[in-house]
Amino acid sequence: MTVADPQGLANAETFPALLIANARERGQRPASREKEFGIWQSWTWQEVHDEARALALGLVALGMQPGDRMAIIGSNRPRLYWSIVACQMAGGVPVPVYQDAVAEEMAFILDHCEARFALAEDQEQVDKVLSIQERLPTITHILYEDPRGLRNYDHSTLHDYAEVQKLGRAAEAEQGPAMDARIARMQGSDTCVMLYTSGTTGKPKGVVLSHDNILITARAAAEFDGLTEQDSMLAYLPLAWVGDFIFSMGQAYVCGFCVACPESADTMHADLRELGPTYFFAPPRIFESLLTMVTIRMEDAGAIKRWLFARFMAHAKAMEAKRRAGSPLTGWENFLTRLGEILVYGPLKNVLGMTRVRVAYTAGEAIGPDLFAFYRSIGVPMKQLYGQTEASVFITQHPDDAVDPETVGVPTPGVEIQIREGGEVFYRSPGVFVEYYKNPAGTRETKDEEGWVATGDAGFFDERTGQLRILDRAKDVGKLADGKLFAPKYLENKLKFFPNILEAVVFGHERDRCMAMVNIDLSAVGNWAERNNIAYGSYQELSQHPRVLEMIEEHVRDTNRSLAEDPMLSHCQIARFLVLHKELDADDGELTRTRKVRRRFISEKFEDLVTALYSDMGEITTETEVTYEDGRKGAIRATLKIRDAETFPPAHARPTADRAA
Repeated sequence: MTVADPQGLANAETFPALLIANARERGQRPASREKEFGIWQSWTWQEVHDEARALALGLVALGMQPGDRMAIIGSNRPRLYWSIVACQMAGGVPVPVYQDAVAEEMAFILDHCEARFALAEDQEQVDKVLSIQERLPTITHILYEDPRGLRNYDHSTLHDYAEVQKLGRAAEAEQGPAMDARIARMQGSDTCVMLYTSGTTGKPKGVVLSHDNILITARAAAEFDGLTEQDSMLAYLPLAWVGDFIFSMGQAYVCGFCVACPESADTMHADLRELGPTYFFAPPRIFESLLTMVTIRMEDAGAIKRWLFARFMAHAKAMEAKRRAGSPLTGWENFLTRLGEILVYGPLKNVLGMTRVRVAYTAGEAIGPDLFAFYRSIGVPMKQLYGQTEASVFITQHPDDAVDPETVGVPTPGVEIQIREGGEVFYRSPGVFVEYYKNPAGTRETKDEEGWVATGDAGFFDERTGQLRILDRAKDVGKLADGKLFAPKYLENKLKFFPNILEAVVFGHERDRCMAMVNIDLSAVGNWAERNNIAYGSYQELSQHPRVLEMIEEHVRDTNRSLAEDPMLSHCQIARFLVLHKELDADDGELTRTRKVRRRFISEKFEDLVTALYSDMGEITTETEVTYEDGRKGAIRATLKIRDAETFPPAHARPTADRAA
């Protein structure tokens, strides 16, 4: 049933009020989709409301009280998204948790937030919670969405999601009016969600965000991009990440567009192509993986296709550069562009699932200008935004008519920005978080009494465009031994543009030269090895193959050649490098759950490798602790080759004739 709409779409201050308004005004429009067993299933806004309401009443029947926290653990599933609003309807606070977190990580978050309820997607997630339940005295109820494998478990505290909904529907007459009154009393200043930071420098912090934080920000950003109920998107990023929350929940509820969930992480690319969304967001690593997929396919294509791809991609990049410079295209250039759309760009966008995309964003980490230019050149309207969990995501965005790959755009409507001493970026906005849960000292360090928040990032406003440019994390921006600027993330992104390089870590702070550790991309390099009849038995063996090292050396050389043209960072060319014998892994603490490099941890863990890079050694034998999928610890031993890289004179230091050449 649909209760009376207390506020209406335009003025709804909370997610429960917005869901009620959407059910009334957009009741028969699609709200959620999910691909299961190869078939897309859909739910309307009315159906989503009814599903969420039944779960909310069931939670009340189980004893949920106002303020109770409910951990939500799982992948992108409509019922888990609905449970967020259901928890709010019941007066609780949802706390999404990364589904790939090991039990030990979950234990910290569930204990810190004092979760009383936990909703786990399936048996795997239930097992994690049960394995740490003795350390979580506040947990009283565990719900599960997928019952497979759980029939013989002790159900004294376990509850089937569908059964809780049945319990709620049975309680409608008794509990419904009281819950309606509770929803009507909710205000925008009430807590909406608690999201935990990635913890790059220590334990994650619980960021408390209000309904106002999320919904005012979502409305401002949606209006900036002209989003409407006609748009659609694919939700495939972690529920626990603020980016997914603002797009798949905040903007979806504000605009009323449909959010679809893929069948699985493995089918994401295929589902993206099948769905053809109009609104797409991805961190740089996703765009990198898509480009890697395209590169592999082209290497396997015939000679004519490879020639057409190379010819028209060169044209596309040249035309994108002209458009950015404000130069008009000639008739012949326009003809080639239209022909390229038929032969290359259109089919390529179709393969990528981006034929219908009209708003595309990347954020989370800095993206390499070359990667950014690639997508723009084939007609994907990619833009950058800059934000963080404490801002409810949005701090700056690119306007449609002023996209510059070197910047992250202009302030989102309602956001103020200051560049303070040392170049650190500060902002103030309606999206600024309420507090860090149970951490008043941390809150005071990050947010001052006037509401200004320290981002921890170093940046400046570009004089040419007036847009914000982010250099790196302020703590990571350093200086070489001679006092010149050192910005490792910028260098790493240049390396990661090459499809064969999955991850890179660059060192150089207070050193005389820059050195790099590189992870190869197993899918790209493995495909290359297969085509070149190179046999290998493991990632470790392939990573140290002489021809692989030669290939990476060529990529480093090309990166150095590009850096030589950069007047700001030409001195940061990479002198030596090695290819790591293992992939950097969040389970090993080397990456966060959002795949951000934990630079300090890596420099300490691989101290012997860093020392070797800065010596004259040609190889080093090392032993590294690893974590297996079942949580067991082990160690791998390997001998790594260290290679010197070719460097180039900075462009500004060359004779005029050399620069012209």
